[in-house]
Amino acid sequence: MPHKILLVEDDEAIARFLSLELEHEGYTVSLAGDGRKALELAEGDSWDLILLDVMLPYLSGIEVCRRIKSRLAVPIIMVTARDAVSDRVAGLDGGADDYLTKPFAIEELLARIRVQLRRHEMGAKSQGTLQFQDLIINQETREVHRRRELIELTKKEFDLLEFMALNPNRVLTREVILERVWGYDFTGDTNIVDVYVRYLRAKVDDPFNQKLIHTVRGVGYILKG
Repeated sequence: MPHKILLVEDDEAIARFLSLELEHEGYTVSLAGDGRKALELAEGDSWDLILLDVMLPYLSGIEVCRRIKSRLAVPIIMVTARDAVSDRVAGLDGGADDYLTKPFAIEELLARIRVQLRRHEMGAKSQGTLQFQDLIINQETREVHRRRELIELTKKEFDLLEFMALNPNRVLTREVILERVWGYDFTGDTNIVDVYVRYLRAKVDDPFNQKLIHTVRGVGYILKG
């Protein structure tokens, strides 16, 4: 799955240029032209990274950054023409992971994006967590969060979700799930998998806009964005 980037920029020419460059690199890009729209999109979907201008209509980029960081664990790179030290400090204090001033070489921006994506993914792994889209699974505490909301799961529901998260974007047959989650000696019906997938969907998918657990008819299930 390509990484999803939310680009927040009110200058249409710059937004179009950056969007084309990012899509050429294989990223999926969505645009927001003001602070209010940025918050709406940030909270309405899951993102791998946000590129955020400082000077925006309605809400400043600094305020947008603060609000997003208070709710979501997503890397943010601020991109702006304001290069004073005080502006950089304000952006970083607001929660930005990096700060790039205009004009800049597109190669530098792409390099910084790769660094932040890699750092974010490695950080999640080093903390004993699994992350897929906005779903975060703590393997040590056995807690599950989606968009910072705690989701209460039974032991078997957690085991099933953990197994799917360890194999994202891969079709898992009912037989494989039974073998790995219920154990080799399980002698019950494979319908038990369907039952527990329904339980999971009710807690992990139904309260949210984006569905992560998908059915592959006649085969099994897949965790994908």
